[in-house]
Amino acid sequence: MTSPVHPADKVMSRENVLHRFGRPRCGRIVFTNGVFDILHRGHVEYLFAARALGDALVVGLNTDDSVRRLAKAPGRPVNPQDDRAMVLAALACVDAVTLFDEDTPHAIITALMPDVLVKGGDYTVDTIVGAPEVLAAGGRVEVIPLTPGRSTTSILERARGGGESG
Repeated sequence: MTSPVHPADKVMSRENVLHRFGRPRCGRIVFTNGVFDILHRGHVEYLFAARALGDALVVGLNTDDSVRRLAKAPGRPVNPQDDRAMVLAALACVDAVTLFDEDTPHAIITALMPDVLVKGGDYTVDTIVGAPEVLAAGGRVEVIPLTPGRSTTSILERARGGGESG
C-alpha cells in the first residue's frame, strides 16, 4: 500500500505546476480556480466532479491580496492563503494547488492550457476566463452545477446568527 502524498508536496509554484502538468504530457489535465475560503460540502462535491473529468486536477487559488481586490466581502478571506492551500491539497481529488496573485487566472490557464477548464454553475462558458483559449486549443470547458444551499457566504451568515442551518 502506498502512503498518501503530504498536502505540502501538492502545493506548488506556477513553474513546478507547468513542469509537472504542462505540455507535452500524457493524460488529461483539468484546471479550476477559486478562493475556497471556508472549505465546505459544495466545494468538495465540485472538486470531485471536476477531477472525474480528467486524469489530474490542478487548482488555482487566489492569494489573500487578490481576494481583497475582488472585494468578496469585508474581512475576507477568513483563512489565510497558506491554510486554504493546505486544506485543498489534502483532498484526494486534488493533484496540485498553485497560488495566483493576479485578478484573474488567465496567465496560469494560458500557460498550462488544460485539456478541461472547469467552473461552477454560477458561470457560463462565455464568462469563464481562459475559455476562448482552451476551446481554440481543442480543449473543453465545463460548468459544474453548484450544490444548493452550500456557500461560504451562507456559512458565515449562519455563524453570525443571520441564517438557518442547512
